[in-house]
Order: sequence, then C-alpha cells, then structure tokens
Amino acid sequence: MLTTPLIDLLRQSLAGLRLLLVMTVLLGVGYPGAVWAVGQAFGERADGSPVRVDGVVVGSRLLGQRFEGDRWFLSRPSPNDYDTLASAPSNLGPLSPDLLAAIEERRAEVAAREGVDRSAVPPDAVTASGSGLDPHISPEYAALQVRRVAEANGLTVAQVERLVEEHTGGRGLGFLGEPGVTVLDLNVAVAAAGGD
Repeated sequence: MLTTPLIDLLRQSLAGLRLLLVMTVLLGVGYPGAVWAVGQAFGERADGSPVRVDGVVVGSRLLGQRFEGDRWFLSRPSPNDYDTLASAPSNLGPLSPDLLAAIEERRAEVAAREGVDRSAVPPDAVTASGSGLDPHISPEYAALQVRRVAEANGLTVAQVERLVEEHTGGRGLGFLGEPGVTVLDLNVAVAAAGGD
C-alpha cells in the first residue's frame, strides 16, 4: 500500500510531466510555427529576399556579392571576400597604415579601370561596409561605372543611366541613411537589357 508522501510525489511527478509535454508542444512546436507563419506573411523578405532569373535564385537583395569583368557594376570592397559566414569588418583603424595603403591601392585601381582622376573616386568604391556584405553602392559610384558597363554590353550610356536611375532607392522612411543602388538588381537589369 502506498503511503501519502509517496502518492503526493507521484501526483507531483505526473503534473510536472504533463506541464513538460504541454510546454514542449506550445514552445517547441506552436511558437516556432506561429513565428514562421507571421514571417511568411512578409513573403520574399522572410526567405532572404532572393533574386530570381528565369526561376533560378541568383543571389539576395540583402547580401553583397562579387562581380568581375567590365560587363557588370562592381560592388564595394569586402575584407572577407563576400563570405556570408565570415561577415565582419577588417578591424583596421582609420589611421592604420595597412588600411590607408589598401584604400590608395583601390583608388588607383578604380581610377584606372573607369578612366577618371583619382579624386573622382567616391569613398564607397574604396572602403568596405561594417559587415563587408553591403549590397548597395552609392549613385555616384554607379554613375562612375556607367560608361564601362554600357560599352561592354553594347548598350548606350543613356540606357544604362536609365537603369541606374530605376534601381536607385531613396532614404529609409524618407530621412534615414543615404540613397543606394542594389548592385545585384542592377546587374540583372543590365543582363536583360543586353539580351542575356
């Protein structure tokens, strides 16, 4: 025959087990399911804002990626080579000789590639963003690349300037940040205009 303290312990254990099962269902299944459902209400943004070309995902509007060659608008430099698992700045301070040398090297490279004076190269062409994965460039850096991209794709400068204008976003909420051009979207539009 069970004694009263043993019966009480058994009741408490069963109550604890029931609470564990209820909380597991609520917090292990219900809550994640509710968060997922709310996320799906925001469509593509909840899935990383993928960019699709002919049904194939070619990148994300949220992450910068490397583009090479004269046909494409080039992104900002990345200290981590656009590795999304290594998102971080270079950690070099503004007075670091290594950073200053890298900036001057990039400035000379951009000026030579675009055929402009070194003083015409905008800051975002030679400096990485805090994450190293910024998908945007300034309208000034995009404008600097228009002639090269137009020639390489057999397009007129006016056509490419129009594409840059169409893909330039304003400030967040009308006053936050600076206008920017999403490089991936712009390059997809350039490829489409060039017949690719």
